[in-house]
Amino acid sequence: MAAREMLRLAPGEWAVLGVVAERPTHGFAIAQLMVPDGPIGRVWTMPRPVVYQALNKLIQASLIAERATVPSDRGPARTIVAATPSGKRAVRGWLATPVGHIRDVRSLFLLKLALLDRIDGDPRPLIDAQHERFALLLDQLRTYRDRADGFDRVLASWRLQSCEATLQFLQGITWPDRRAERAR
Repeated sequence: MAAREMLRLAPGEWAVLGVVAERPTHGFAIAQLMVPDGPIGRVWTMPRPVVYQALNKLIQASLIAERATVPSDRGPARTIVAATPSGKRAVRGWLATPVGHIRDVRSLFLLKLALLDRIDGDPRPLIDAQHERFALLLDQLRTYRDRADGFDRVLASWRLQSCEATLQFLQGITWPDRRAERAR
């Protein structure tokens, strides 16, 4: 799959790929992570049928592959899937890429942080890249606000204040270094 095609994955498909890239698993286990109060679902919720649709798309894209079928005492046999090397590369690249819009911080950026946390990944490069991206927007947003009038000015003010608040949030994120803690 070409890099530009991988960018066309929906956020939920990235979430599923991120979970599968952690270790081989099955659709039901992924769906349990994405229920509203689940570890991923607190940020990105997906109903079970949508998880299975995502798995099928990722298999067709050769980002994950079926590895085995195991019996289940809670329903039909479960198909174990694992990320392919290209799937692992794709998700690593996605996890390292800052989101493009302030509105995506609440969903996609936090989803990336949640997935990085699950693998004990270092979020600092993503946080720093995200901060740098939004810091570049500030002057543009101020200029746009100062030139706008009516509703355009209100909207520009909203975007500017959202950007400023997001930058403050990014600066305040603290993250324990679990690897250092375990080494002690």
